[in-house]
Amino acid sequence: AAAAMVKETIRVYARVKPLSRRQQAGSYSVDNEELLPSLEITVPRDLADGFINNKRESYRFKFQKIFDQEAKQDVIFDSIAKPVAECVLAGYNGTIFAYGQTGSGKTFTITGGAERYSDRGIIPRTLSYIFDQLQKDSSKVYTTHVSYLEIYNECGYDLLDPRHEASKMEDLPKVTIMEDSDQNIHLKNLSLQQATNEEEALNLLFLGDTNRMIAETPMNQASSRSHCIFTIHISSKEPGSATIRRSKLHLVDLAGSERVAKTGIGGHLLTEAKYINLSLHYLEQVIIALAEKNRSHIPYRNSMMTSVLRDSLGGNCMTTMIATLAMDKRNIDESISTCRFAQRVALIKNEAVLNEEIDPRLMIIQLKKEIQDLKDELALLTGKQRTSELSQEELLQLDELIETFLKDNDPDSSLDVGADMRKIKYSFVHMKQIINHPMTSGKKLLSEDISEEKNSNEELEKLKGLLQQRDNEINILVTMLKKEKKKARDTLPPMSLEESQSPSRCSSLKDAKVLSSSIPRLPFLSRATGGMSLGCQEAFEIFKQDHADSITIEDNKQLLKQRFDEAKCLGEKLNEVRNKINHLKGKIIQRQIQRAALGVLNPSEELTFDPVEENLRMQIEEEKKSYKTVYSRFKGLKVEIEHLQLLMEKVKMKVQKDFEVWWSEEAKKFQQEKPEMVASPNTVNPVYPQLIRSSQHLSPISFSDTGRDSPNEDSAVKNNSVTSGSPTLKTRIPPSSSTSIPLTGDSQADADILAFIKARQNILQKKGKSCQ
Repeated sequence: AAAAMVKETIRVYARVKPLSRRQQAGSYSVDNEELLPSLEITVPRDLADGFINNKRESYRFKFQKIFDQEAKQDVIFDSIAKPVAECVLAGYNGTIFAYGQTGSGKTFTITGGAERYSDRGIIPRTLSYIFDQLQKDSSKVYTTHVSYLEIYNECGYDLLDPRHEASKMEDLPKVTIMEDSDQNIHLKNLSLQQATNEEEALNLLFLGDTNRMIAETPMNQASSRSHCIFTIHISSKEPGSATIRRSKLHLVDLAGSERVAKTGIGGHLLTEAKYINLSLHYLEQVIIALAEKNRSHIPYRNSMMTSVLRDSLGGNCMTTMIATLAMDKRNIDESISTCRFAQRVALIKNEAVLNEEIDPRLMIIQLKKEIQDLKDELALLTGKQRTSELSQEELLQLDELIETFLKDNDPDSSLDVGADMRKIKYSFVHMKQIINHPMTSGKKLLSEDISEEKNSNEELEKLKGLLQQRDNEINILVTMLKKEKKKARDTLPPMSLEESQSPSRCSSLKDAKVLSSSIPRLPFLSRATGGMSLGCQEAFEIFKQDHADSITIEDNKQLLKQRFDEAKCLGEKLNEVRNKINHLKGKIIQRQIQRAALGVLNPSEELTFDPVEENLRMQIEEEKKSYKTVYSRFKGLKVEIEHLQLLMEKVKMKVQKDFEVWWSEEAKKFQQEKPEMVASPNTVNPVYPQLIRSSQHLSPISFSDTGRDSPNEDSAVKNNSVTSGSPTLKTRIPPSSSTSIPLTGDSQADADILAFIKARQNILQKKGKSCQ
């Protein structure tokens, strides 16, 4: 047992994020020469208003290793994650968590960037490494599962929910914590998905990230506001052995650790920040408690985060922490507090134990054998073979015995059923029934029958009621649809000649209206642009062009095309080499046949070494070598192509998500600006987008699709960068949209249109200037 236990402190690493051009560098130095590398941060003292400031000027922190700004993702993986992954494969638990303020590179380190294949973070690289190792090891049978948990405002959510219906976080399955008598934590509602190879595992990671992105909190990007824990569970067993090894590897991306005072926020965000700070505060408390020698109580239960990571901190686990630091002047204080936290973590000692248990199935087989042995022994002692059940005869006999015993008024009479435990138990049960139901002497009561029948009748009535209710709902919806269609027909203004020649316009308005009023908002994934009204699609196209991520999509498309072409070339090369090898093999066989024939003709001649054949064999060896190198490159390309495809999907989703947020903001604004338009449905004006509330949500604006020359598009796609958290998303207005302006005759409405156009021209001018 001593050999199977590893005692060591938590390993703590530091990673410095590269500065962007706009940031002013803070001053720090890295000393990697010593036994434990150290990081020195210098904070210059300000002599503000002549006061003397006695604060320290330089701070020194020690780490296992310090990765400076230029450190690459593969180096990070090899130094930090690989040793932990090796332990997990050997049957120990492992945890890697990233801690630092928002924007210091936690998510980049743990999950990776969406730009390049080489930006993959610790999770995808670890998955790759683990499945590689499992494939090589044929001595054991392995099974792997993954789970992905998000903790936001002290609530847990399962990110591997396959339904894709979550349009907000509350739609995801809620995960709760249960604790058993041995103080083990169990997460109820957290799905464990099996992954048999790297591709399946990456797909699950991608599904989780997508769910996380779709269910982002509306105020900002999710990555910094919630803790995420991706766990890989591995169990292994040698064929024929009864012991199973189970281990798990937690890869944790903590929420941003900055102090509330600094962020200067209120309302919803403040609540979020309080929860984040609270859970990180509890994490800190647990760590302080663990670092103190004589503390008996560790406050794990205070927060969900510390409960889930109970094993990883001060328990049975190899734990590693990465402190991510942003070293620009503005963030130097936060970096110092991150380093301080890391120094505390480095004091904790963990005792990692090999997790082995006996296979329950084999245990059952052993127990069955033991029972059979005991039965045989009993039969030997009593002379009777005993089955587990009493026979019908024996039961009747017992009933008679009990009845005579009950009727016998002699106080000294006793009930003797022999030394058989089964008979004694049966007698007690029988007596109990007689006492509880004297009328039916142990049989089922009539009243029970009646109540059961009543229950089933009630059930039937309930179902009938439900059915009726559904019918009514459907009828209501149908009538609503009809009304909407009729209304749409009535509200269209009389057609002018040119309009009557383009029937598509009226039908599109009508359809768009019916669509927007009758379809509740579908889950975002299942409806791509196909479910949008026409105007909405058009706006989406424009929005897409200006979205910052569209460059990434284009780059990735180009890269994918290159990779595909390369893969194609390699495939052709492989075929070529294969054919060459076969051709050479054919030559060797021919040569051997010729020589055999010679041997038959001149049996006196001894068959000597053949240089030609040897030469052919050498050529085959060469070809085989080149086949191997080309094949391994081909295999690597396949993995890279799959990864790039997932990244592209992810970015596309993000663009759609951002558009949806922007769109609903516009719709809301429009409703506030023009309440009179929604109020009077009879004076619908085709110039404005019409807003109709659907049964649950505000449906997207549906345009009358009059082409690019009406200003309605302008009103919806105003250059108002209303975005969720990222200021780079601006929408372009097609310049052609200012050509002809159909005025309505309603002076108020006309004034509004002209105001819109003026505002737009101003924006276009500004845009023009900024471009120059």
